[in-house]
Amino acid sequence: MKFGEIDVARIGLGTNRLTRTRENVALVKAAVAAGVQMIDTAYSYAGGQSEETIGAGLSAKRENFIVATKGGFGGAGCGRPEVLRDEIEQSLRRLRTKTIGLYYLHRVDPETPLEESLAAIKEYRDRGQIRLVGISEVGIDQIERARKVVSIAAVQNHYSLSERKYDAVVDYCARENIAFIPFFPLRGNGGRALTEIAGRHAASPQQIALAWLLRRSPTMLPIPGTLSIEHLKQNLAALEIELSDAEFASL
Repeated sequence: MKFGEIDVARIGLGTNRLTRTRENVALVKAAVAAGVQMIDTAYSYAGGQSEETIGAGLSAKRENFIVATKGGFGGAGCGRPEVLRDEIEQSLRRLRTKTIGLYYLHRVDPETPLEESLAAIKEYRDRGQIRLVGISEVGIDQIERARKVVSIAAVQNHYSLSERKYDAVVDYCARENIAFIPFFPLRGNGGRALTEIAGRHAASPQQIALAWLLRRSPTMLPIPGTLSIEHLKQNLAALEIELSDAEFASL
């Protein structure tokens, strides 16, 4: 699927547990070598170590993949423009980059209008320090408000086989050609149908859950988290699984 000028493989890597170790720096390098083109992190992940590890693991040339990060998480006041500007500056340093590929407002601040938070992020986009802008854990009305401030390239909400409260948002994003990035895409239980379908495909239940997400919407891009390159490769293999109409319906 297209992300700006880049064709991105539709399964990425979530890094909320990524700490600064030699092994994890190697994992980031191996992920890109294996075909991952979307690495998802945040200012708050692992106390900043996730961004630092990604920055250490990637070369300066980052033309064929996107590193997405987020700011403005933690409750009331965290979406204030001055807070977001500080977090963006720190993210740029940690990631060792002059331009962040995709930057999300991590949460809508209950005390700061959505428009004010996004206006601060737009300043960096207009200066070329952020390429694409996203927003997380939002409904359709909030997405539409956001789009009046800045073009929204991606929405990241909690969504999986077991968590469907954002069905309407998934469909909205598909209609509007906005990427929908489900976090915790493997959390929950698909039940007996999932186990049976996995057996028929000689796949793991997790791979079938990812295949279901990919079929659910053409703009879906799951970002399952892992610290294992083998697990990462298993996730990427789900790109090759095609569910039948009956299998998709049963799930």
